[in-house]
Parts: sequence; C-alpha cells; structure tokens
Amino acid sequence: MSTENALLTILVDRINNDTLVLPTLPEVAVKVRQAADNPEVNLTKMSDVISQDPALSARMIKVANSAIMGRSVKVSNLHQAVTRIGLRQIKNIVTAMAMEQLFVSNNELIKGYMGKAWQKTLTVACHSISLMEFYLLNNKHTSLNRDSITLAALVYNIGVLPILTEAERHPEVFANPSFLAHAIQKLSGKVGSSIMNAWEFPDEFSDVALSWADPAYKPEKISYVDFIRIGAILEGTLQVSDKSAALQVYIDKGVISSMELFSSDEYNDMLDDVKEMFS
Repeated sequence: MSTENALLTILVDRINNDTLVLPTLPEVAVKVRQAADNPEVNLTKMSDVISQDPALSARMIKVANSAIMGRSVKVSNLHQAVTRIGLRQIKNIVTAMAMEQLFVSNNELIKGYMGKAWQKTLTVACHSISLMEFYLLNNKHTSLNRDSITLAALVYNIGVLPILTEAERHPEVFANPSFLAHAIQKLSGKVGSSIMNAWEFPDEFSDVALSWADPAYKPEKISYVDFIRIGAILEGTLQVSDKSAALQVYIDKGVISSMELFSSDEYNDMLDDVKEMFS
C-alpha cells in the first residue's frame, strides 16, 4: 500500500471511529460564547472577557468602525465597540475573528499550507459577507444575518486542519500535493462537521462545513451555503467548468441580482471594506 493510500485509510478510519484529533476552539472564543449564553451578562462584563485578548480587542474596535456597521462616528475603546456591535452579534463575530489562531503550525511546511488555506478562507469570507450585505438590502425580513455569515464563512473549511495535522506525521506525502488536495476534497467536509458538533455549534454551521462543496446538496431555501459557494466559485476554491453557468443558478434562486453585480463599483467598494475589516 502506498504512503498516500495508507494515510487516507488512517484518516477515514479515525473519522469513522471518532478518534481523529480535532482542533479546540480558541480559549477567548469559548469564554465569550459562555458569557453570551449567560442571561445575566451585560456589556461591561462582555468587554472584560474580550479585553483578556489584546489583539482580539483591537480587532473588535476595527469591526465596530468598519463601513458595514454603517456608522460614521468612530469608537475608540472596547466598551464602545461591544456596545455598537451588540451582545447578540458579538458571540459569532468574536468566534470568527479568533479562527485565525488555529491556522498555525511549528512545522514550516505545514505552516505554509495552513497560511494558504487561511488566505483562501478569508477571500471566500469577504465575498460571502459582501454578498450577504447586498442581499439584506433587498430582503429585510430574512432570518439570515451578517454575524452568522461571518462565522459560517470562516469555519466552512475548518476540516482541513486535522487532515494537515495528521499528514504532518507523514512528511513524504507533501511531495505529492495532488494527494493532499484529494484527501482534503474527500474528507474535509465530514471532518469539519465533526468539529462543529464537538464545539456544540448550531446545526446550520455543521451543515455548511459538511455540504458547501457537495454538489448533491441543493437546499431549496436560500441558506448560508449559497453565499459561501458563490464566494468559493469566485475565489476558485470550488472548481466549476463554467463559472457563468454556475453563478446563474444563484441569480435564478434570488441570492444575487445579476452577473453585473461583481463588476459594479458598489460591490467592489463593499468588498474592499470587508477586506479592511480583516487586515
């Protein structure tokens, strides 16, 4: 049996037996989610929790001052930022911003793969969030929202992490990048869904991780998967033979208005604003 096939067999076996080592949610995200679920928490207590991570605190201020929050007056401290974002949204946004902490490795080769995976994730996320902003303008009564798409778009491909970590034990497989790509394509959805379940995230996030790249999954109602798939098509993560035809599906479904959206100044300005939020 080749090294590649052996590794694939190991991965499948560990997934099926729930013995694959899954990444843990960053500590600050755990604390924020626990605080948000506490009915007695207030903005001051939430600010105290987030302030334990200076880098995340700075990111929250940046998010609060971003164009998509729609405010011209800038906030200058964490309490103001949490007040502007709101307790309902802060849970998912903080978790999303903490995701970058997981895409790290002491192994230089793995570090490179994880860095590329994170950058691709960010690009998909920026498109997905921008698309959601335009969708919300014309669909004010939808249950979909920007904080959930922010988190969903940053965890949709989380399943690559355990695969890369497992492959680290077999450095010879990195001489065959196509194998790794195959392993990720074949297994990352199921692994990602397992991670979402282990983190006790709502089913919608598990569905995103499991199904975003599955062509057989075609939800009738507009869902977060639609926005992530469009972002993945635009980025090139989701390979399609005819990009125009693939995107036409989402025009027909009502997710996007037309192909002209992507070349419009309004869309590209929004995309730049979202990218700035993550820079």
